[in-house]
Amino acid sequence: MNRVVAVVHRVRQLISRLFRTAPLTCSFLVVFWTAGALAPPTDEVLGHVGTGPGSPLWTALSSALWAMDLPAYLATTVLLLVFGALAERELGALRTAAIFLVSHVVGVLLGISWVLLGQAVGWWWLDSLVDQVAAGPSVGGVGLALALTFRMPPLWRRRVRMFTILSVLVLTLYSGWLEDVLRLSGGVVGLLVGALLLRGGAEERPRTLQETRVLVALLLAASALGPVVAMMSPNQDGPLWWFADVVAVAQPSQVDVDAVCAVPDAVTLCRTMLVQLSYGRFPALVMSVLPALLLLVLAEGLRRGRRFAWWSALVCNVAYAGFIGWYVVQAAQIPDRAALDLVFSYSIPMLVPLAITVVLLVTRGHFDIALPRHAVVRFWRFTLGSVALLSALYVFGGYLVREELTPVPGFAELLADLPARFLPPGYLVGLVPLQFAADGFVGTLLFEYTGVVFWLIVLTGLLMASWRAWPTACTEAAERARALVQRYGGSSLSYMTTWRGNQYWFTPDGETAIAYRVVATIALTVGDPIGPAPVAAVRGFAEFCARNGWTPCLYSVGAATTDAVADLGWSAVQVAEDTVVELDTLSFTGKKWQDVRTALNKAAKAGITAEWCTFAEAPYAITDQIRSISAEWVADKGLPEMGFTLGGLEELRGEGVRCLVAVDADRTVHGVTSWLPVYADGEVVGWTLDFMRRRSDGFRGSMEFLIASAASSLKEEGARFLSLSGAPLARLDRGQRPRALQRVLDFTGQVLEPVYGFRSLFAFKAKFQPVYRPMFMAYPDSAALPRIANAVSRAYLPHLNARQGVRLAGEMIMRSRDRGPTAVRWRWARRVRVARPKGW
Repeated sequence: MNRVVAVVHRVRQLISRLFRTAPLTCSFLVVFWTAGALAPPTDEVLGHVGTGPGSPLWTALSSALWAMDLPAYLATTVLLLVFGALAERELGALRTAAIFLVSHVVGVLLGISWVLLGQAVGWWWLDSLVDQVAAGPSVGGVGLALALTFRMPPLWRRRVRMFTILSVLVLTLYSGWLEDVLRLSGGVVGLLVGALLLRGGAEERPRTLQETRVLVALLLAASALGPVVAMMSPNQDGPLWWFADVVAVAQPSQVDVDAVCAVPDAVTLCRTMLVQLSYGRFPALVMSVLPALLLLVLAEGLRRGRRFAWWSALVCNVAYAGFIGWYVVQAAQIPDRAALDLVFSYSIPMLVPLAITVVLLVTRGHFDIALPRHAVVRFWRFTLGSVALLSALYVFGGYLVREELTPVPGFAELLADLPARFLPPGYLVGLVPLQFAADGFVGTLLFEYTGVVFWLIVLTGLLMASWRAWPTACTEAAERARALVQRYGGSSLSYMTTWRGNQYWFTPDGETAIAYRVVATIALTVGDPIGPAPVAAVRGFAEFCARNGWTPCLYSVGAATTDAVADLGWSAVQVAEDTVVELDTLSFTGKKWQDVRTALNKAAKAGITAEWCTFAEAPYAITDQIRSISAEWVADKGLPEMGFTLGGLEELRGEGVRCLVAVDADRTVHGVTSWLPVYADGEVVGWTLDFMRRRSDGFRGSMEFLIASAASSLKEEGARFLSLSGAPLARLDRGQRPRALQRVLDFTGQVLEPVYGFRSLFAFKAKFQPVYRPMFMAYPDSAALPRIANAVSRAYLPHLNARQGVRLAGEMIMRSRDRGPTAVRWRWARRVRVARPKGW
């Protein structure tokens, strides 16, 4: 019940916030839905309030208060909530309303004018729209969105324009209803209004390498999805509707087959359609959408700058243009074919692949990332091997069960029919006549699924080649980076840049380095740049990532780096809180150190001492216990250890890493910590806490004892500070109102708390009275945030399998229900007896 009340309260807060930030948009949506509820959009209602070539002029306004159906209501609501709210915040309510009304009314009138002009020249498509009516505020919504792009940052301006324009164009060309035409004309009006009234607020900037790749990829993806849109539309009416039968063909109906087979001269076509009709629904559907899937995969490769994707897309579009040209020649031979219909309906579609071909040729230099030779060899070996295996299986297997095929084929006939197995059914009409139909189970399996299996294998291989980052490791680069760390030092995480798994980028002079690892095309850095020129390094690293098709993300960087990259247009969000203990003023006196003194006193009474060692040189009896303690800790969670900025057993062997263990008189290890050196001017000036484990049945205050002992010992050695490292997804409340992304990260930390206890660890460190230093994640493009979140999670949990993922979700749900975040926090507070920091 409490959860339901909390959800209702949250929804009320969200609605209230929307009404405060976008009162005009929210009020219009209330009227919009109320009108639809009181007078549902039936044919009779739409006939009165909808607009069309034969409707009164006032319907240009009334049509904005209704939509055609429920999906249109939902889609329009999302469109207006996004762009209406943004427009009100940027332009104000009055100008937003004016732009919306002008786009809608003028767009409706312009669209109707196009329809009447098309009817006058005899274009069958526009002539078929004369008797239709349309309704929906999406006409003005599209215009408002495109007009608003003139006030957007350059990156988002081009993306929103490309996506919106391509969307309305695809709907118009392939679906082709009157409301699609009106949306297109409303978008044109919105662009004109924005160019005339809002251009002054736009900052012009040349397109970046990565942005050009994204735009070209969007263009190719739109050409792939168009035929699918036409195929899914219940009644296609666009000028390119017939292209769906070529690229994404549906099975012919029995009526069409009977009509064709009744013509004496159509024997070959009749046999082909009979075989098409015999296809099962699933293989026919998969084979029908294969061209679209192939282009989508290639679009992903283009977005990542892959050269093989550029060549493949070029070949596909040239082949499409040639095929459409052949189709146009066939259509021109039909008697009584109108010339205008031939030009608009058959010749114009050929311009789509030709235009994409031109775009690809113009932007060729942007797609220069070549796959490693071994990856190319592996792909072709895998692909050609699959072709050979499936071909042999079809020919020899089909010959063994030839009685299940009609007519019964011979070996030569099966071999001649083999190419048809790898083509979608739509391409077979007139190109490769089908010869057989399958009756039995094995024959049907071979006949229908040979091509399905092959293309799924090829598409998977292409997608994997596109997704994989293919970075190269270099031992020499790691040694150079280690030398820079020792020379220049850096943040408390600087030593982590030397861990295995990192790649390195250097400035041209070799004096500044950035350690990174590529996860799902996100180049995650580890800490701040190392060297004297961090800003120049970030700029050069971003260009390096763009050339390789990656998105840079500076993770766990300090405030100085964050402020510096802000001038480059980057955004930042806090992801952790570094806790630093200054050793020059350290003394365990006063009430606030009572827990630490208690741990030290109890350890002395129990005969427990702290001993320094290196893991590589420690006695086997010690290292074996450390391994057992770590294995017990991991097994207790049932989840893999986290990595990236959290070290494990492997990192204990690093050069310069010191371990402090708590042992008793029997040489039993009760706890262990590892400390990473922090350099400055070639000397160790501080240490960072990394590895922390304690025996479950050992001395309970071992962590307090070890950290306090390390602080006392290292202070005597001359160290300036200790960093207790940063707990991920935990931070100090500094009284600032968090942004939306920060609230999402705070919620994520709360959800993960029952399993990994980041916030509890953060509260535990508070008893050492540290100085808090925020650690940030900086990124250049907010559109990449979902991919960055995926990359960060995979970097921390690189070995998480499906079973562990399910268990992790279950653990979070169950422990949250059993204990709840509040109970967890107070349990830790009682255990460590420390006042909760502000905001914890």
